[in-house]
Amino acid sequence: MPILETLSLEPNPKRQKIEPVFNDPLSSTTCLHSFACHGVCTACNSMVEKRHFRSFHYFSDGLQIRHEALALAKRLTTKFYCTGEKKLHLVLDLDHTLVHTTSVPSLTEAEKYLIQEAGSRHDLWLLKSDEDPVERLVKLRPFVHDFLEEAHKMFKMYVYTKGNRYYAESVLEMIDPRRIYFGRRVVTREESPYLKTLDLVLADERGVVIVDDTRDVWPDHKSNLVEISSYEYFRMSNGQCSKPYSEERVDESECNGGLVNVLRLLKEVHCGFFRVKEDLESKDVRVTKHLTTIVSCFNETKTSLSP
Repeated sequence: MPILETLSLEPNPKRQKIEPVFNDPLSSTTCLHSFACHGVCTACNSMVEKRHFRSFHYFSDGLQIRHEALALAKRLTTKFYCTGEKKLHLVLDLDHTLVHTTSVPSLTEAEKYLIQEAGSRHDLWLLKSDEDPVERLVKLRPFVHDFLEEAHKMFKMYVYTKGNRYYAESVLEMIDPRRIYFGRRVVTREESPYLKTLDLVLADERGVVIVDDTRDVWPDHKSNLVEISSYEYFRMSNGQCSKPYSEERVDESECNGGLVNVLRLLKEVHCGFFRVKEDLESKDVRVTKHLTTIVSCFNETKTSLSP
């Protein structure tokens, strides 16, 4: 078990009646306070200053890592999974990648039959709660369960969404109810309100692959990005010319859709990374230039490992 998960599973440090100790991180005779849990150093039980740390509470309850220790923590985490479990890290977008969601009031007359079918279908769910007064329909992308099962064998996975935490957790209840694939590794707009960044992912960038339908939200990590064709099941706007899947009462292909094609690429990336077992620390998913293009036949949209 990696050091970060070991620390995160320890019980909370006992809160002793001590004065806050903010030691000089440059002093060789004092604790560096590299890791903390709920504001208390896991090594010496001293209270720490929040401004020196990045919170990874969405990864593990109360986990904080000092800024100066982040690069090492990411490197050790990637090394552990590469050598111990032969796994890379995979960051998955949610909306238009794994699911498509729409509000019930926005359904067209031709789509309203779906309200009655929600709940009786394994791929369609009605989402409603006191936290959100608007009822929503969530449609799972074809092949999503098989995709997650296969990807889980090769990757430690994150969900990274611009939706809020309630929405993200609700969708994960549908696609990963036992927390087998994602655990607590969910980044939402509460942690990342504007653009997306691998700074919030606890892994070395050389071992991280991103799958997202929107390229522009990853301005600093395009070389890690695999662009997937956008999954649009419901009508997107009144001005949309072609009928959506929902109105046609059909769906994206189970055998040749976006997730199927991306999975093929992910298998090639994983195979290429681990083809030679020696010197794994020098490998980098970002330089697999021969894996640049996959064509999604159902809509002729390219899925690419960006240069």
